Amino acid sequence: MATTFDYIKLHFIIFLWGFTAVLGLFISIPAIEMVVYRTLLACLAMAILIGIGNETFKLPAGYLQKLLLTGFIVAAHWITFFLSARVANASVSLVGIATGSLWASVLDPLLSKRKVKGYEVVLGLLVLLGLYVIFAFDFSYPLGLALGILSGFLSALFFALNQRLGKRVTPFQVTFYEMLGACIGALLYLAIHVFFIDIQYQINFNATLTDWLCMLVLALVCTVYAFSVSVELMKRLSVFFMQLSLNLEPVYGIVLAVLFFGDTEKMNWQFYIGTLLILAAVAGYPLLKRKFSSDVPLQ
Repeated sequence: MATTFDYIKLHFIIFLWGFTAVLGLFISIPAIEMVVYRTLLACLAMAILIGIGNETFKLPAGYLQKLLLTGFIVAAHWITFFLSARVANASVSLVGIATGSLWASVLDPLLSKRKVKGYEVVLGLLVLLGLYVIFAFDFSYPLGLALGILSGFLSALFFALNQRLGKRVTPFQVTFYEMLGACIGALLYLAIHVFFIDIQYQINFNATLTDWLCMLVLALVCTVYAFSVSVELMKRLSVFFMQLSLNLEPVYGIVLAVLFFGDTEKMNWQFYIGTLLILAAVAGYPLLKRKFSSDVPLQ
């Protein structure tokens, strides 16, 4: 049975995930190199946890390739997320990634081969309206928002894949091999970027002390710790309640961004109206899903 402390821990890890965009702006090295370091550190930490927990690294046949490829998607998700924050700002990237729940409502029917529900279409249109309100006025960060939305799509994609992969492997195994795949994927993308996209690009792995401190927080606290706690909380909290609560991540993130960066995070009023429409759609999805289907009841 869930305790008050369980709910506090849940909101604490959501707070940590909302803090990632802010941390990314404190790191001076480029976004791709930052993802390489983050995934490598997380992978090493997960390997230690698996060893301490006496779990096994052995996987069922065919799962190694699937987990590594999903890791490539994770790398693309984080790269686009941090690039969005740097091209625009943390608030814009968090609004883009807030569309992830609705992308999931489209991807799940495709992967499960079921019909799209009517309320999912309505919520999708509400997100489009929110994006229109943001773009229709003097919005200065179209590329940043586009990268954020792409990051939200990639987040929904690897979550949908993990729902299927996690049926035969443990959460720690999923995280270890996906972090390994994400690290390899980030290195491959860096090579492609340098040799084929921007030959003038200067690779920079020269992290400062501040960079290392922020990346350690990203890898150990926002990735390994937060994930481990979320797995432990799932034993007592319903999946529905956790998904509903996760919609607060962009809200926490935008508030933190304004507190840390002040005027650079302040947008026009149309941005906030569009943001509210998007968040209303995201928060409304699990509520409507509960109303029109037989989901696990809210705890």
